[in-house]
Amino acid sequence: MTGVRVFFRLLGFLAPYKIGSILSVVFALLAMVGTVAIPAITGQAIDAADRGNRDDLTTWMWALAAAAAARWILTVLRRQVAGRVSLGVERDLRQGFAAHLQSLELAYFEGNRTGQLMSRATVDLASVRFFLGYGLIFLVQSALTIVLSAIAMLLINPTLALQALLPVPFVVWIARRYGIRARPSLQEVQQRVGELTSEAEESISGVRVVRAFAREDRQRERFAHSAERVFTQSMHATRLRAFYNPLIGLLPQAGLVLVLLVGGRQVINGSLTIGEFTAFYGYVLALLGPMRTLGTSLGMAQRAVASGARLFEILDREPRIVASEHPVPIPDGPGRIELQGVALQFEQATTQAVSDLTFTIEGGRVVALVGPTGSGKSAIAALVSRLYDPTAGTVLLDGVNLRDLDPIALRREVAVVDDAPFLFTATVADNIAYARPDATPDEIEHVARLAQLHDTIAAMDGGYDTRIGERGLTLSGGQRQRLAIARALLARPRVLVLDDATAAVDATTELALVDGLREAIGDRTALLITNRPATLALADEIVVLDGGRVVDHGTAEELRLRCSLFRDLTDLGAEYAPSLTLAAREQEGL
Repeated sequence: MTGVRVFFRLLGFLAPYKIGSILSVVFALLAMVGTVAIPAITGQAIDAADRGNRDDLTTWMWALAAAAAARWILTVLRRQVAGRVSLGVERDLRQGFAAHLQSLELAYFEGNRTGQLMSRATVDLASVRFFLGYGLIFLVQSALTIVLSAIAMLLINPTLALQALLPVPFVVWIARRYGIRARPSLQEVQQRVGELTSEAEESISGVRVVRAFAREDRQRERFAHSAERVFTQSMHATRLRAFYNPLIGLLPQAGLVLVLLVGGRQVINGSLTIGEFTAFYGYVLALLGPMRTLGTSLGMAQRAVASGARLFEILDREPRIVASEHPVPIPDGPGRIELQGVALQFEQATTQAVSDLTFTIEGGRVVALVGPTGSGKSAIAALVSRLYDPTAGTVLLDGVNLRDLDPIALRREVAVVDDAPFLFTATVADNIAYARPDATPDEIEHVARLAQLHDTIAAMDGGYDTRIGERGLTLSGGQRQRLAIARALLARPRVLVLDDATAAVDATTELALVDGLREAIGDRTALLITNRPATLALADEIVVLDGGRVVDHGTAEELRLRCSLFRDLTDLGAEYAPSLTLAAREQEGL
């Protein structure tokens, strides 16, 4: 995407603030009229003094005071309006950026570092906001000052004006040259800042692992390396700015020299009054600031364009899991899940997670998936909740293709608890009631009891109002898993998916938890992903997976007799379960 295109796309963010933007420009224009009027009034006052006309001198002094006051008031108004526009644009950008991130599928986040996304949501957005709110006005002000001052000088003395304005084309050319060279450099700075943010985020999030393996020195070295990369690239951008900005400010000095040389001689020979010379000199001085600001503003513009390009990389990324144009309402039914010839290959993976998978989970039944690591168990859980779409085949809920359902409505019907649940920095009750904020305290306590968590919560100082640390780090792994199970149960889903959700609890707690889950599951459909015999006791049927394919299915007794893979996977954990005898239920669907 070209810089010009990015620039005009950034201007599009001002559309909701047209009135404020127009007012900012109008106030800036009027303030610049006052700025340009001051040298002319000063020149008239000096000529009046030179003639000895006190009345005219008094009049011009009052006019000068009025112009200065008007410029001050207009500048204050412009800054207030521009500030409101700037902050409004920043708010809209942040909200729009966050909303777009929420619309993207899970695969996108698995392929992008969190620190890079955070850098774009903070540093890049701030660069765009500052330019749209302030830099753009500075750019307009500088251009208006140059144009109005040029007109005033041409009216006083066209020949001298052309000489004084001779450096302007060179300033424009150098500023353009600076922009061409600065943009890629600044974009690389932003990229490396994102890498630095990623390193910081990983060091903080993984602090337990860092401390556990005494790898603080390694993390410091990695962070120092990223910081050095930011410093090196920033120095390159700084050298460009250090060369071009002073040069842009130096060139107008040549015009000032010409005014003093040529204009001074005209005053001496009487073709130019001392007041006109003073006014002319004031206009050239007035050009120095805007020309320097022009370089600064162009630098801000280049930084905003570089940041905008990074933002548009994400904003232009279309979500790949979206609702159908005409979504089908969630069908009535018991929660029957069908997989028909399903295959799934994750992005950047060289092999399929599952392939040619066909089986049915009848509504109201509990089916367990058993298999070695990498056999496709978690991939099936992600397909059932439509966190991923299959690369081939179809997944149906009560006879309707999941692609035809609204994803948000679907996920209200399918609750997933994985082996590494995420908890928010909030109270225990807020975390449990995340899917149902209107849940009553009794409902929250009920599901906590089912998840064998109530006694633990009751022992906390604040009970259910206890705030847990970031990501639940103040809780043990087993407590986090049980809280996540309680959260899923409170959502009252039609289909409950437990992806190794009891992996972090001890054997005694697991047995009690299984009893609670049996009551909680009731007549709803449940998909259990586990190799633990105690949890398998919940299942009506078991599907054995290997290499992304179904190798066998049946009850635990049947599989122990005929499936060596099932025996190998469950024998190691058999001592944790007093019995692997499963409830006798009629087999259906497999």
